[in-house]
Amino acid sequence: MTDRPFDPGLQPERTLLSWRRTCLALAVASLVSVRFAAEVLGIAALAFGVIGMVMAIAAYIAAGHRYRRAHRALSRDGELPTDGSALLLMLGALVTVGAACAVYVVGIAASRL
Repeated sequence: MTDRPFDPGLQPERTLLSWRRTCLALAVASLVSVRFAAEVLGIAALAFGVIGMVMAIAAYIAAGHRYRRAHRALSRDGELPTDGSALLLMLGALVTVGAACAVYVVGIAASRL
């Protein structure tokens, strides 16, 4: 494997950095949701936060693996491999955070009745 970037515009590197920023933002959102929802949801808030955090970390790692695989393939034969594992993990983390928000809103509404 060569250390020289395949693309002079560094598109694969920019994509990796974008995925990493998104994963870090999702991890922070998972932790912040625990802080705000703990009073209403109790232990469920912690469960949602941990699940979101684990999925964000897994997506971060998967994005790094995808970049290395893409770099090797582009340097070797010029074709980009396709893989949706990072996207699937990110989707799972987003659904988890969304479910936590929905449960939180229902919990707030129920406590005011």
